[in-house]
Amino acid sequence: MRVLIFNWKDLAHSAAGGAEVFTEEVARALVRRGHQVTLFAAAVAGSPERELVEGVQVVRRGSRTGVYRAARRFWAEQEGAGFDVVVDEINTRPFLTPRWVRDTPVVALIHQLAREIWSYELPFPVSVVGRYVLEPLWLRSYRSVPALTVSQSSAESLERYHGWRDVTILPEGHTPHPVPVVAKEATPTVVFLGRLVAMKRPAEAVAAFQVLARDIPEARLWVIGEGPLLERLRASAPPQVSFLGRLGREEVLDRLARAHVLVATSVREGWGLNVSEAAACGTPAIGYAVPGLTDAVPASGGALVEPTVEALTETLRRFFAGTLELEPRISTVPWPDVAELVERRLAQVLADSQPEAAPHARAVRGGVQRRERGE
Repeated sequence: MRVLIFNWKDLAHSAAGGAEVFTEEVARALVRRGHQVTLFAAAVAGSPERELVEGVQVVRRGSRTGVYRAARRFWAEQEGAGFDVVVDEINTRPFLTPRWVRDTPVVALIHQLAREIWSYELPFPVSVVGRYVLEPLWLRSYRSVPALTVSQSSAESLERYHGWRDVTILPEGHTPHPVPVVAKEATPTVVFLGRLVAMKRPAEAVAAFQVLARDIPEARLWVIGEGPLLERLRASAPPQVSFLGRLGREEVLDRLARAHVLVATSVREGWGLNVSEAAACGTPAIGYAVPGLTDAVPASGGALVEPTVEALTETLRRFFAGTLELEPRISTVPWPDVAELVERRLAQVLADSQPEAAPHARAVRGGVQRRERGE
C-alpha cells in the first residue's frame, strides 16, 4: 500500500509528544512490512522540507496554522501519484480531508478529543467556541469515516459526543528495551513526566507533592519535560523539586526506574504513554481518573484517584506509608504488533472502497473491529 499520513507535527517538532511517537513508530514498521509511507507535517526550523527518516518520506510545509492549507495544496500536487489510503491524524484541529480528498479512502487517527482541554489551553470565550462550536463542527465531517484510536474511553467519547460510527481500538506500543538495573532512590521520590502545559496540570502535581513534603521532608519530586509553564512552576516550587528539562531516552528510563512512583495529572489523554513507560521500568503510577488515564493506569498496575490535589496527596501518603501496594506491569505491545493491526485495518478500508469487494470487506471489517476492541 501507498499510505499518506497528515499530522500537524512530526518528531522533529519541539511540541511532539506521544501521538507523534505512535505515528512514526507505526509508519516505520509499515515500511519494514513493504509499504510506502509519506508523512506530511508542518515546517520545522532547521529541518529540511523533505527528508527520508527510516524509510518514511517526511514532507514539511506550512506553519502551525498554515499546515492545513499546505496539506491541501500538497494533495492537489499529487494528482495521479496514486496513494491508496490517507490517514488524517486529528490533534484538536483536523485537516478535514473528507471534504477535499476524492476517490481515495480516508481513515482518521485520533488519540483523544479536546473537550475540557479547550478551557485549559485557551482563554474565554475562545475556549467555549472551540469546545461547543468548532470541535463539533469539524468532526461532523468524519462521522462515517473509519477511525483508529488507542483506548476504550476515547472510543466511547467519539461515539457518545460526535456520533462516530466506525471506531477501532488499537493497543499502545513500545520499543523493547532493557530495564535499567538500578536501585530505587534512598529517599521517597516522585516523578512527573510530560510537557509543562496547562492541560497536563503539572502545577497540581507540584502542589500535591508540596503537601506531602510537610509529612516527609526528605521526599523529592523530579519534573521531566519542557514547556511554557516551566518558569512559573520553578518560581513557586519548594526546594525538594528538581526541574530536569527534556532528557535523553536513556536518562528518562534511568530516572523512571529509580523513582518510586509516577504521578499523572492530565485533564484528558488518549492513553498515557508515560504511565506505561514507568511501569515497564518497574515504577507504578498514581493518576487522575480522567479519559485515557482510566485505561492506562489500571492496565499498568497503578491507582486512580479523583482529579483533585487533595485526593492525589492522600494517595501518595498511603503509598509511602505502605498501606497502598501497587504492582506495575507491562501494558503495551511491541510496535510491529500495532503496525500489523493498522495494516490490516487500512487494507480492509481499501478493499471496502472497491465496489466489487464491498460486501465481503464490510463483513470482515466488523469482525476485526470487535477483536481489536476485545469484544
